[in-house]
Amino acid sequence: MRWQRWAVALTLSGLAMAGVAGAVQAADKAAPRKLVIAHRGASGYLPEHTLPAYAMAYAMGADFIELDLVMTRDHHLIALHDIHLEATTDVATAYPKRARADGRWYAADFTLAEIERLHVHKRTGPGGAPALPGRFPLGRGAFHVPTLAQAIELVQGLNTSTGCRVGLYLETKAPAFHVAEGLPLEAPLLDVLNRYGYRGPDARVFIESFDPASLERLRALGSTLPLVQLLSAGRQGRELATPEGLRRIARYANAIGPDKRLIERNGQPVDDGALVREAHALGLQVHPWTFRADQVGPGHADIEDELRAFYSRYGVDGVFSDQPDRAVPIARGDPHAAGLRACPR
Repeated sequence: MRWQRWAVALTLSGLAMAGVAGAVQAADKAAPRKLVIAHRGASGYLPEHTLPAYAMAYAMGADFIELDLVMTRDHHLIALHDIHLEATTDVATAYPKRARADGRWYAADFTLAEIERLHVHKRTGPGGAPALPGRFPLGRGAFHVPTLAQAIELVQGLNTSTGCRVGLYLETKAPAFHVAEGLPLEAPLLDVLNRYGYRGPDARVFIESFDPASLERLRALGSTLPLVQLLSAGRQGRELATPEGLRRIARYANAIGPDKRLIERNGQPVDDGALVREAHALGLQVHPWTFRADQVGPGHADIEDELRAFYSRYGVDGVFSDQPDRAVPIARGDPHAAGLRACPR
C-alpha cells in the first residue's frame, strides 16, 4: 500500500509540475468526444492491472480505465486478465503445489487473502520470458492484484480530488468457465457497481465481454448499464461482425469492441471500413483494440500514425491503448493535450 500511495502521489504531482494540470479545454459540441480507454491501466509503463498502473492512466488523461474481472474462490471480484495467475504473478513460487492437473494456477482455486500475498510482475510467456520486452523490469517494485472495489475507490477518489469524471471499462472474463465453477460473475458485478453508485444508461461505466450470453444475462438481471460486445479476429468474432451479427448485438449492447484487424489488415481497410459504418447505422459505438507503441500495426510509422487512421479515417469512437498518453493528443485533436488538462469533466 505504501508503494501504491507513493505511485499515485508521484504521478499526479509530477504531471502537475510539468504544467499539464488545469482547466480542460471546451468540448467540441458538434461531435461526441473521442474516447481513450487505458488498456489494463497504463500497462505500457507499469505492470498491468495494478493500482499504480490505473493511477498513471488516470493522470495521463484517459477517459476510461479498463479492468478484466475474474472471481476468487471466496467470491471476490479481482482485476486479472487471465483466469490463471502464473503469467503475471509469482504464484508458482508462492504456492508450488496448487496447480491443477494441467499445470496451471487458477484464480478460482484461491481465496482473496491468498491472492493478496502474491506479487505482480509484467506479463511473461512460456519459460518466463517477457511477453513484451522493454517494459517495466521483472522483479522490480511491489505490485499486487487489486479487487474491483479497490480500483473503484481509487478512481472515485481521484475524481473527487481532481474534478475529472474518469470511468471504468469492465470485462467479464471467461464467463462460461466461472459458471461451471459455481462462480458466476454477472450478479456480483452488478451488486458491487450498484453499491458504488453506477446505475443506469448514463453511468460512467461500460461492461464488456466476448461472450454474448454474459451480456444477455446482465440485461436479464435488469441492468441498463452500457454494454460492449467484444469481437475477436477469430471465427466467432467474424461471424458477429456481419450485418446479421451486428443487428443481433444491437438488441442487447451499446457498442462493439473489435480486434482492430477487423477494421484494418496489413495497413488496408477491411471491406472499405464497412464494420464501423454498419455499427454506427445501428447506433453502436466502435472501440477497437489494442494500440501499443511497441506493437504498431503494419503500414504505420508509429502509434500516432495508426491512431490517426482509426480515429479519423475509419471514424471509431474510442480505442484501447497500453500507452494512453500517446492516444490522448490524437483523440483530442490537440498536440498539446496531456494529462489532467485533457481529462473528462
